[in-house]
Order: sequence, then C-alpha cells, then structure tokens
Amino acid sequence: MNEIRNMIEITGATGAITDVDQFLEELAEFAQQNHLIIQAFDAGAIYGKTHLLSAVNHARRAMERKANTTNTLAMEILLYASGERQLKLAIPKVGVKSGQGTIAFVLIDAEKRKTKETFDALIDELLQQFSLKRDDAVLDGTMHTLKVFGIGTVELQTVTKAKYGDLILEKVAMVDIIK
Repeated sequence: MNEIRNMIEITGATGAITDVDQFLEELAEFAQQNHLIIQAFDAGAIYGKTHLLSAVNHARRAMERKANTTNTLAMEILLYASGERQLKLAIPKVGVKSGQGTIAFVLIDAEKRKTKETFDALIDELLQQFSLKRDDAVLDGTMHTLKVFGIGTVELQTVTKAKYGDLILEKVAMVDIIK
C-alpha cells in the first residue's frame, strides 16, 4: 500500500461549481495535460482519506483482474467510493454537485514519476484554475456521510465512534461482492 500511496494524492477543497459538466470537462483536460488520473467527489459523501484510498485500491485490483465495470480507473474509483455497482447510482451519491460546497479530489500519477513537490504544485494549480480553496478538513466524515451510505442507528450501535469509518470501508468492499 505504501507504493500506491506514493503515487496518489488526496485533497479537499471548498468553493463553487456553477456547471458540473463544464467542471468535469475541464478537470479531464487538466488531467490529460498533466498525465494524471483525477476523480472528484462531493466531500460530504467521503469519510476520510482512508475511504478514498480503499476505493483506489479496490478499483486498481478490479482493473488488473479485468473485473472492472467501467472503462477508466477514475470511474471505477467513483463506483467503489460510492459503494454502488452502477454509475447511475454512484454519481448522484458521491459525485460533485453544483453550487457552493466541498470537493474531494483523488489525483494519481499516470506516469508514476511525479514527486511530492510536483503533486503539491499540481494541486495548487488545479485549485487555482477552479477558484477553490484547499481544505483537507472537508474530508473528515460526518453523520451526514454515514446517512448517505444508508448507515443507521442500529449499525452505528455495533461499533465505537472511532470505528464509524470501518462501516464505510465495508460498503466499499461490498462492491466486489455485488458485481
């Protein structure tokens, strides 16, 4: 996992997205120009960096085993992060939303050559391009996040508060079973 982590950066941001389609198109262009794989999420549906790292690891494994549902690693990450099998369910659940809000980004070095400094510079450039402000605190999961994943009081009573994130990780892992 350390090897994979070295090629991945996860960051949170706050700001406004006026047109989701245009945002995603420009994000894809930025990714292509900088030899990155980028996926963006509604940060309110993310329960920490571990949630996204787990989604990346599951998505990579699915692609390697040719068990993927989608055609790209970025979209496969979206599926796993959502805990859903279908994009039509995943996108409304964890996809970026229009308006003022919070965004989580996963950036992966497609060339496997970038340094931490390079990633930091690219993140700064990305956030500047979209007039977003870096705020990794938006990645912290909340009760709202748990509700997005259908985790209710009964499930929450089975674990301590420190283990709430594990309930989300179970949802991510379940995608392999429901495929």
